[in-house]
Amino acid sequence: MLEKLQYLFTHHAVLSQELMWTCFGIAVIVLLFLDLCVFNRKNEVPSFAHTLWVCVAYIGAGLLFGVFVWYEEGTNKAMEYFTGFLVEKSLSMDNIFVMSIIFTSIGVPRIYQHRVLFWGILGAIVMRALLIGVGEALIKNFHWVLYIFSAFLIYTGVKMAMHSLKKDEHENNEENIKNSAIYRFVEKYFPVTHEIDGPHFITKKADGKHYITPLLFALITIELMDVVFALDSIPAIFLLTDDVFIVYTSNIFAILGLRALYFLLEAAVHRFVYLKQALSIVLIFIGLKIFLPKFGIELETWHSLTVTFSLLFGSIFLSLFKEKKDKHIKA
Repeated sequence: MLEKLQYLFTHHAVLSQELMWTCFGIAVIVLLFLDLCVFNRKNEVPSFAHTLWVCVAYIGAGLLFGVFVWYEEGTNKAMEYFTGFLVEKSLSMDNIFVMSIIFTSIGVPRIYQHRVLFWGILGAIVMRALLIGVGEALIKNFHWVLYIFSAFLIYTGVKMAMHSLKKDEHENNEENIKNSAIYRFVEKYFPVTHEIDGPHFITKKADGKHYITPLLFALITIELMDVVFALDSIPAIFLLTDDVFIVYTSNIFAILGLRALYFLLEAAVHRFVYLKQALSIVLIFIGLKIFLPKFGIELETWHSLTVTFSLLFGSIFLSLFKEKKDKHIKA
């Protein structure tokens, strides 16, 4: 059986890059169609079981695409894809926390949150394409930009580690959203209503004017925050691989299931108390990779995947173990 699989993976007609992009595009369109027209056809709060299965389906689709990359481009490219997918999926945990704060502070009911997140993810797909295109152009013309990416990741990792040690870091986040420059700018220059008008992003009032509803404001804020988070994830994946196909596909497959992951982990993400520390170490590790060969240390792609996987899943396991231990002590 293993010999047959090995033969299949080594003796086949390799698809062109254009066809691989086409396969990726078809997969994304199918997943978005299923998300909008099958998984979430109605405005309702998804059940835990429904969300769990959708989340598993999205992760499964991302992993299957990794197998496709392995089949077409070999083990090394597949390792790069899986590492990028894992890093981006882990960084999205922070997105979930911020999304929860945005929805709570702006007052978006749970029944309409999945609508905002769907359009937010569509916007993120386009925005990531633009940012990755800019990143590729910079690296192609100015290779030294990779050292700037490295320094930025190390700085971000250290900053994240320091913030994770502060117990009160999120206490005033809801108030900070309302006092933010984005919030004040939109309220000053656009007609805004604080009333929810069903699933509508824009509503027309009795005075004949159109107003931005909290749903559209939440969408604008989430899109801008995604750009901020992309400044971490995109340099990280470019330091793992310079293949734009791997960079973009691993990013998009990781964020496609973000909506389901949000509803699954919204109330539980705070339980992973060691995740931020692990993420900070991962970012520092990736940032340092470019400097290691100068000291005679050569790392293979599978080393990055092993370190990333071990740190992230180890932190989740330790977090849950700590929570269980704390409950036992209190009991």
